[in-house]
Amino acid sequence: MSDAPGAAPLARTPLYEFHRAHGAHMTPFAGWEMPLYYRGILAEHQDVRTSAGLFDVSHMGILSVRGAGAPGLLSRRTTADVAKLAPGQVRYTFLLDLEGRIQDDLLITRLDGGGEETPSFLVVPNAATAARVFDLLRQHRAPDTAIARHNGRVAILAVQGPRAPEILRSTFGYSIDDVPVYHARMGPAPGAATDPNAGPAGIDLERDLERGVLVSRTGYTGEAGAELFVRAERAAPMAEALLKAGVLPVGLGARDTLRLEKGYLLSGQDFHGDRTPLEAAQDRFVELDHPFVGRERLVQQKTDGVLVRLAGLRVDAEDAIPRHGVPVRANGLVVGEVTSGGMSPTLHRGIALAYLPRALGTPGTRVELDLRGRAVPAEVVKLPFVAAPRRSG
Repeated sequence: MSDAPGAAPLARTPLYEFHRAHGAHMTPFAGWEMPLYYRGILAEHQDVRTSAGLFDVSHMGILSVRGAGAPGLLSRRTTADVAKLAPGQVRYTFLLDLEGRIQDDLLITRLDGGGEETPSFLVVPNAATAARVFDLLRQHRAPDTAIARHNGRVAILAVQGPRAPEILRSTFGYSIDDVPVYHARMGPAPGAATDPNAGPAGIDLERDLERGVLVSRTGYTGEAGAELFVRAERAAPMAEALLKAGVLPVGLGARDTLRLEKGYLLSGQDFHGDRTPLEAAQDRFVELDHPFVGRERLVQQKTDGVLVRLAGLRVDAEDAIPRHGVPVRANGLVVGEVTSGGMSPTLHRGIALAYLPRALGTPGTRVELDLRGRAVPAEVVKLPFVAAPRRSG
């Protein structure tokens, strides 16, 4: 907990005592006290790439948006045409300002069963922006739309790695191979008296979590796995059961190296209200066929082309580790700076993300990184840095 004079106390997830019991090294993160690592970042990274790791992501915002006006509200405020989502479908999308700049990236899941049912959605923004997203949606909602935040009552366990599907099946009976990627459905809660509806129809987040678990297939590592939305009191027993089955706990440190190898964006580094989704090379998550805040700027960029675009860089030297803020040079001139960087445990090379002028973004282009006055050669490469495994769905 923070003991700085006047500092707000750090929030704790329902798994805080679990982290301490298993030797986690805790750190402040986006207003929360979270595990940085348990056994070490490198070891935990390899655990996820070769076996299965358990992440506590309960610090992420957990919001429900329900009512006749919910699809229109979420469609106006994000780059996704939310009304088109099928029951149980999950969409990764962006919330923008009027200039088309990313304010947050978030996941939206359709919880209602379609038809005549009242539209209902689960919205998961980043931890640092959750309160702001909650307030913004409440300000712009219609009277028929209810918005609630469930942090503290609901926890999220993410199980990621090649062994995750078999462990989830043997431990809890969740056959995630039957759930397409970027979809969610209910599964039985361990020890629950009755099973919930196994399909995606008509999920009420808190009511149905009394007797079930929402199993969602997205992920931030590029590996197979699922996120389990559970009642807070079930989080620690389920985490212990996963560890007993061979899953290993993983902290924020390895979460960062894993996502960087896949070229996934990190809020606050790869965007912080200064870049559009097209500049961030996220075109596939922008649906221009519906009105939304910031659309006009994106239409213009689509027509004219962007001036800068996020690119991947692979460092030549084995001992050079690029970090956030490192200048990128071409022909002796500074052309950008690293937004995310580090040593790839898989490639044993430094890797980085940086916004570069469009002319320099072609794979094979040579640039230099200015590492404390040392010019380190690097090459623009196609993302992801580490190829994704084949995932069912």
